[in-house]
Amino acid sequence: MNKKLELLMPAWDMEKLKFAYAYWADATYVGAPMFSLRARTNAFTMETLKEATDYAHNLGKKIYFTANIYAHNIKIKPFLAQFRKMVEMWPDAFIMADPGLIYLVRKEFPDVEVHLSVQANNTNWAQAEFWSTLWVKRIILSREISIKEMKEIHEHVPDMELEAFVHGAICMAYSGRCLISNYLSNRDPNQGTCSHSCRWEFKVFKDEKTEAELETVTGRPEDYEELTGNFYLEEKERPGDIMEIDEDSYWTYLMNSRDLCAIDYMEELKDAWIISFKVEGRNKTVNYIASVWLAYRAAIDAIEKGEKYDSHKLAEELFSIANRWYIPGFLAGNPNANAQFYERNGSYGTKAFLWILRDYDSENKLVRVEVKNRFEKGDKIEIVSPSWVKEAIVETIYKTTLNHGVHKSTTTFTDFEYTFDKSKAEEVETAHGWWYEVWINMSEKPEAFSLIRKEI
Repeated sequence: MNKKLELLMPAWDMEKLKFAYAYWADATYVGAPMFSLRARTNAFTMETLKEATDYAHNLGKKIYFTANIYAHNIKIKPFLAQFRKMVEMWPDAFIMADPGLIYLVRKEFPDVEVHLSVQANNTNWAQAEFWSTLWVKRIILSREISIKEMKEIHEHVPDMELEAFVHGAICMAYSGRCLISNYLSNRDPNQGTCSHSCRWEFKVFKDEKTEAELETVTGRPEDYEELTGNFYLEEKERPGDIMEIDEDSYWTYLMNSRDLCAIDYMEELKDAWIISFKVEGRNKTVNYIASVWLAYRAAIDAIEKGEKYDSHKLAEELFSIANRWYIPGFLAGNPNANAQFYERNGSYGTKAFLWILRDYDSENKLVRVEVKNRFEKGDKIEIVSPSWVKEAIVETIYKTTLNHGVHKSTTTFTDFEYTFDKSKAEEVETAHGWWYEVWINMSEKPEAFSLIRKEI
């Protein structure tokens, strides 16, 4: 098996899907309404799934429908009813996890291509061999295995296509097999409604009950003392393997996993017969899509040509977007305590996402932008496009009286109903807000799907 390497990008609505393809994704994965594990935030409907599929295929690209819930009995019938409609849209594959649903789909649609979701937690070659008997074409391997194990899986089941996550958030449980969200917020991760409760801010409190009251509650007296110094967990059978549970001014984040970044391991993954490099992040911004593309597209193109790439330089690009500090996950072995991000439940990044460029007035040399974060005159900015990155200075900012919301249909700079009219504009020093538009100076028409960012 010798296939072209695939950069697989996420999309949770049509705009992100268009950006993903514009930034040279080979394929995207999108959520099936009600039956994917991003059901709570998935913007696709049955109508837009069809639109997305046609858009992808017109570009010569691939699109995969994610339908990876573990179904209760009540969902089997509606799942199959919707699946019959999705099959008629001709996606390139369905990403599934539930063995029962896969069995039913294979019975009724033997020619449909099925990819095994990471939610199925495939961790060894025996599982891969089993799934091959159900005619699964590709396995998205568990995040919890090493490159060495991936290679062994290929050696035992060489006809199975292998896909691996290379970037994005990591779940503190086995690829989402978690009930914390269910317990704390009544949102079931295995039904697509995870509230990410593991990343919430938890604080330790002292129990003020008297010794007698504690004995009544617990059946034994407890001697509570003030919490001072640093505190750790040590499991009885693993002496010396400690986990910090202390808190600081940012609270405590015992289960707050760091983010995955495999930019240093792309060639090794290729040598382990990974053919699809998957990026997590269906809920992320178009700026995330652009920055991840800049790094991973360059790495994939280099290794396909047998060339080296500068992973340090590409990592700088990845650190520009919001992240919880990166680790290679389990690719090089168990990360142990390094897997947890104790500092805070927020994220870091070196660059701020400012705008999406929507329209260009060639006569006045002004561009209409959708504002995402505050900027002001004099700011040094970077224009990021699918073909290049350029620097510029913000010299003028105009707010117009015609600013009545954001017109996303003009993402590709199609003709719009008005151009810039200075008589109806106010020059301002600063642009604020979200879901807000202004016009700024730009000496030449930017490429479609361009974004603006600046150093923080």
